[in-house]
Amino acid sequence: MSRFIQIVEVGPRDGLQNEKIPLDVGQKLDFIRRLEAAGARRIETVSFVNPKRVPQMAGAEEVMADLSAQPTGGRIGLVLNMRGWERAVAAACDEANVVVCATDGFGVRNQGASTAEQMQALAQIAARRDAEGGPPITATFSVAFGCPFDGEVAQDHVVALAREAAGLNIAEIALADTIGVADPWMVRRRVEAVRKAVGDIPLRLHFHDTRNTGLANAYAGVEAGVDVLDASCGGLGGCPFAPDATGNIGTEDLVYMLERAGFETGYDLAGLIDAAKWMSGLLGKPPSAAVSRAGGFPLSA
Repeated sequence: MSRFIQIVEVGPRDGLQNEKIPLDVGQKLDFIRRLEAAGARRIETVSFVNPKRVPQMAGAEEVMADLSAQPTGGRIGLVLNMRGWERAVAAACDEANVVVCATDGFGVRNQGASTAEQMQALAQIAARRDAEGGPPITATFSVAFGCPFDGEVAQDHVVALAREAAGLNIAEIALADTIGVADPWMVRRRVEAVRKAVGDIPLRLHFHDTRNTGLANAYAGVEAGVDVLDASCGGLGGCPFAPDATGNIGTEDLVYMLERAGFETGYDLAGLIDAAKWMSGLLGKPPSAAVSRAGGFPLSA
């Protein structure tokens, strides 16, 4: 059997949070169901953030309430603090993805808290989970490769954060290139260093294609042994608190590249392209993912 690479679909959260046209609950549900029909088995479905700061993420509870349970689980809620954790538990999310900004500059602007304060929140959430139960916790370190406000982010700093998170019984640790500044060689070095620090905890990578290096960075991550990658159908995405933010790597681009090379992803490429074009119609702009524009290959795919 060929190697399986799990692609976590972040379109309903990261893909939509920077769009000027907010979608209603029904449209979000339609998007999620189209993605699941195309093979998505882990989806960052909702974000439990203050809708006054990110209005595109309003309606999280309504979205979760209308989604019927699927045997494989995989509905992920993004969490920034204890209030977000409580909402994720009440909404019956299958996972809670706690985001920690790797720099104070980004953390204060994005989450109103320093990195140390966010790590304290992560520890408190983990302790609450240990005491009361709840879904598995994953930790994502945003701007782990570079920050728009603080500049370069030292590898040793990212390793120290990951090591601290590993001591909290975290199910998975993700490194996010939130503003798309990483290169493939940096990715390999950072993955290798973090893996030494966290042992057997699975690693996930999250790349934006701001400077056209997203797929190259995904390739480097796979070559370094990472089996879980984030992507967004249509190449949607961007952070509302990062200047000139652009989208994630397109799920269909990543699926095409991996499956063309012989990896398995479990996705239906034609279904992804259809979902991307449908969403593009709602948003009034063409998909940025290349495969949705050019199609698969052979051309009947």
